[in-house]
Amino acid sequence: MNFVLSHLVSLIIFTPLIGLVAVGLIPSDQKQAIRWVAFLASLIPAGLAIALWFSYAGGGEGFRFQEQAVWYQAINATYHVGVDGVAVPMILLTGLLTPLALLASFNIDDRVKPYMMLFLLLETGMLGVFASLDLILFFLFWEIGLVPMYFLINQWGGKERRYASFKFFVYTMAGSLGLLLSIQLIGLTAGTFDIARLINIWPSFNKEVLVGVPISMIKTVAFFAFSLAFAIKIPLWPFHTWLPDAHTEAPTAGSMILAGVLLKLGAFGFLRLVLPLFPEQAHRYAPLLALLAVIAIVLGAYAAYGQNDFKRLVAYSSVNHMGFVVLGIAVVAWVAGSPSEALRQSATIAGTGAVLQMFNHGLSSAAMFFLVGVVYERAHTRDLDELGGGIWQVAPIYGGILLFSSMASLGLPGLNGFVSEFAVVRGAWPVFTLVTAISMLGLLFTGAYILKGIQKVLHGPKNPKWAGHNMEMNKREIVVVAPLMALMLLIGVWPWWLASVINEAMKRLVG
Repeated sequence: MNFVLSHLVSLIIFTPLIGLVAVGLIPSDQKQAIRWVAFLASLIPAGLAIALWFSYAGGGEGFRFQEQAVWYQAINATYHVGVDGVAVPMILLTGLLTPLALLASFNIDDRVKPYMMLFLLLETGMLGVFASLDLILFFLFWEIGLVPMYFLINQWGGKERRYASFKFFVYTMAGSLGLLLSIQLIGLTAGTFDIARLINIWPSFNKEVLVGVPISMIKTVAFFAFSLAFAIKIPLWPFHTWLPDAHTEAPTAGSMILAGVLLKLGAFGFLRLVLPLFPEQAHRYAPLLALLAVIAIVLGAYAAYGQNDFKRLVAYSSVNHMGFVVLGIAVVAWVAGSPSEALRQSATIAGTGAVLQMFNHGLSSAAMFFLVGVVYERAHTRDLDELGGGIWQVAPIYGGILLFSSMASLGLPGLNGFVSEFAVVRGAWPVFTLVTAISMLGLLFTGAYILKGIQKVLHGPKNPKWAGHNMEMNKREIVVVAPLMALMLLIGVWPWWLASVINEAMKRLVG
């Protein structure tokens, strides 16, 4: 037990690789065995993530469960992992969504072994990003999360999968190049890649290391490179164009993880690296970040409303919802360190709402993409006009679940989406009043595109097209979505079990 507690974070990160090896040892023709071994293996990090949550929430602040060992002494890079109140919810989200995505993948029948192995490798990459406390390690896991998703889209996606996967890879690699160069620049200048140490020394670091290059210029270049990489990953307008294509062509489970977790890596990068390491630059450009956030909120909602492909509609909704995350981050960036107690309280609320929105959007978007996949598997179309409505009459369970998940995404009071978006708006209003007011147009059209989707899929007279079709969800599909629905309701009626941990982390970040 002592070994597990002292190495809990490492066990969470690397146990999916044990499952990967186990899956690799199973003959390729034993498809059902491969599915179950991969699913059961993913339950191990899920259980450990839940244990980590309860252990962290039980007391203590700052980085905990740290593990550190010399990794590459010549450049002062270490294997350093640990978690705080921002990382723990994201690890919990990843641990919960991965088994559900694998269970949703039981209908995959083509090259099942490499599919499951790539998914487990992807889980290690995502968990590693959230737990890394060394810049080199952070970048390594960042890239590990890129490669499996590229192959999942490229090999198991739709008709335009090669174009979508190539676009996803190029966009992400473009950001990663600047990220890597800036990490090297910081390490060369400060003499360390340790994030926990850099948070203390880098903001006030003024020693000139590179001859003729002012330290302020190094910080500014690194700030923009970090921000670009994370903005692409979120994705923030105008760097969002890879997202609808990737979502549309990805397999259902790939879309669940892409929207549920991978988009959160960019927002996490802002909170873990940009705001603590570059407070001066973050403060200076916070209004621009807030402006881009409100553009994403409004245009994302408008674009979603204009879609006739059910999956593209849900894909553009992610741009809209993640805009609220960026708005909360911009408020924290502008206010952090302010002498005004009232503004610091507002920023703490906005920051807490932003991280809570990351978690909540992970639940609702994963559910929505899964439900799109369910109807596509039966109707063989995602065109809302071809679907023609009336499905609720032949599939009442599916209709009820889709309505519930849609209302959570919409932000209906009593469900999880309302809590986080309200916190962001409440915290942003005293700081960026005009921008926040304009963002309400996005909320208006959020209701419009959600209701459009529901009406086109569920409502209307019984469609004769579905006569003789079994449109209802099966038991496995209900099991996939049931935990997501339970968490949507739990957070909607009692958010503090999750928000209390996030709130403490935001207090320290705001100062």
